[in-house]
Amino acid sequence: MDIEQRSTFRPGQGNFRWEGVAHQPYKQEGEAPFKDISRQVLFHDDALACELRYFEMDTGGYSTLERHEHTHAVMILRGQGQCMVGSEVRAVKQFDLVTIPAWTWHQFRASAGEPFGFLCMVNTTRDRPVLPGEAELAEMRANPAVAAFLRE
Repeated sequence: MDIEQRSTFRPGQGNFRWEGVAHQPYKQEGEAPFKDISRQVLFHDDALACELRYFEMDTGGYSTLERHEHTHAVMILRGQGQCMVGSEVRAVKQFDLVTIPAWTWHQFRASAGEPFGFLCMVNTTRDRPVLPGEAELAEMRANPAVAAFLRE
């Protein structure tokens, strides 16, 4: 895209929406298990090879439990919840930063009572997510903190 065609300013419209940014489903329905989550692509630049996305979950919503080759950089912008990264489960809140290394199982879950939203920076070229099989789930559930997280 020509630099003069690119919008350099996208005003916020309140309630975590931005002018000219489509509010989209998180993934194709049935592709992977998730609940009450949406996404917005805020910035995409092939020259920088990055994309900034905003994900938001309704109360009790969650992202897909997955892993892949690319790394994520995540900043919580709204609400609070929990995230699992590898064998660690943490409570997260507004302005917390989370790095998700390549090939690491991860999932985000919204707490009750309010929406939970986060920015996610990734490479523009990404591989497809891998979902856990029964053997991987059994291995994850061997960790009591992860087992409790996955039961919620």
